[in-house]
Amino acid sequence: MSIAKAFVAAKKEFAPALKTATNPHFRSKYTDLAGCLEAVNDALLANGIAVFQETSLCEDGVIVETVFLHESGETLRGGKLHVPASKQDPQGYGSALTYARRYSIMAACGIAAEDDDGNAASRPRPVAQRNPLDNITPPVAPPPPAGNFALKAPGKEDPISTHTTGEEWTDAYLSMMAKIEQSKIATRAKMTKCKEFKEANSWQLDRLDAGQKARAVGDYAIRIKRLGAQNTEEERNEPAEH
Repeated sequence: MSIAKAFVAAKKEFAPALKTATNPHFRSKYTDLAGCLEAVNDALLANGIAVFQETSLCEDGVIVETVFLHESGETLRGGKLHVPASKQDPQGYGSALTYARRYSIMAACGIAAEDDDGNAASRPRPVAQRNPLDNITPPVAPPPPAGNFALKAPGKEDPISTHTTGEEWTDAYLSMMAKIEQSKIATRAKMTKCKEFKEANSWQLDRLDAGQKARAVGDYAIRIKRLGAQNTEEERNEPAEH
């Protein structure tokens, strides 16, 4: 056969399938379709052979067959290669077609190129690598400067008092809560004042360490519960209106 002799002669002249394309997902080089054709086209044409690729109907992907046509009219077929599409859209089919054409020409010509591209037609995209620094515990922030713990009253710009540590501020906060509870006003009004006082200092509560914040929040919850029960009792003992 003329094509057999010509193909053997062409194969001796095939160039290396160079890895000139870059895959951003794997940060690696691979041989793309253009590189595969460039490696064999000149040698085939010099020996009277043209190469083309036929496609066939396929519902779930693409089917490609590489065909060698000799100037004598003889043909040599490389066999059909089926590649499923990862997505049923133009992008998915286009990716599968490129993949199939590249591997079909490599298989038919007997050239090798390492599969570095992780083509979307055959494999899902890789999971992003974790940054090893993500597992490192960040350094603990230094304590606020001395005198930076201000205790504020609702609706007032100037602080009631300023404290050098969170511990001192917490003691003053709890003391003020106790004064509100012990004041000679209606129980419901005490509850309202406790809530307003807590809200006025919520920004400072968030700056305390875990132990100090637990003391302040826990004390508030106990006081509100106690005042609520007391208010309910007072309402129960109020004389009925006639």
